[in-house]
Amino acid sequence: MASTSSTTAVKALSFRIVMWLFALMTIIPFGLLLLTSVKSKQDLFRGAFALPDYPHFENYVSAWVDGHFGIYFWNSIIVVVPVVAISIVLGLLTGFAFAFLSFPGKKLIFVLLTIGMMVPTEAFIIPLYYEMRYLGLINSYAAMILPQIAMSVPFATLFMASAMQQLPKDILEAAMLDGAPRGMILRKVIVPLMKPSISSLGLFLFIWTWNEFLIPLILVNDDVYRTMPLGMLFFQGRYTVNTPVLTAGAVLVIAPIIIVYLIFQRKFIEGLTAGASK
Repeated sequence: MASTSSTTAVKALSFRIVMWLFALMTIIPFGLLLLTSVKSKQDLFRGAFALPDYPHFENYVSAWVDGHFGIYFWNSIIVVVPVVAISIVLGLLTGFAFAFLSFPGKKLIFVLLTIGMMVPTEAFIIPLYYEMRYLGLINSYAAMILPQIAMSVPFATLFMASAMQQLPKDILEAAMLDGAPRGMILRKVIVPLMKPSISSLGLFLFIWTWNEFLIPLILVNDDVYRTMPLGMLFFQGRYTVNTPVLTAGAVLVIAPIIIVYLIFQRKFIEGLTAGASK
């Protein structure tokens, strides 16, 4: 018994050490990024881990104002909010159909959605550009919002359908026996039970949409409509020699993702582990 318990303790300790190493591999680069963003050019010559005499928060002001990150930030919000909201609503509706309804071509459509998710953006970006130009949507928010909704809905459909199939069957059967219409079952029964999964899906879509680079790069040429990742590209070209200001801009790009994840972290984990706990 003693040897068994000692073996278990060693395995637990080894697992913790490995997890701490992975955590350090994630935290240290981000910590260096934050540290560099509050340094001056002179502080850089003292070493990567050297602390500055005082924090230079003016680097963030320069990035926000001179680098137009204030404009890029609100452009990203304008694009992300409708993409996430509309994709979740459509994902709930289509996911409900795939999970509980029978209709012609269901399996074929499911396969097409799965195959469509595997197609990289580079494969259709040129036809998409000509289509947007034909519709007169180049250099507009719609040019970024509509394609990203179309790209997000297949994943949202499969994600919601899989999550709905994990719901307790007795609750759904009771609602159907009571004669509740499908719309009411979706609103009053399924959606309240799906809040963790909806939060997880929303976080996935937020991260993907916020980080989208190729679509804004090809479909938007006006600086007024550029989003944060695209703005970072042109900002880097202007401030290549000013590393502290450049890293301050990088922090501004990734900070919203970290903040949103920290806010929805618990719901995100609940959504991912909901099926495993049944």
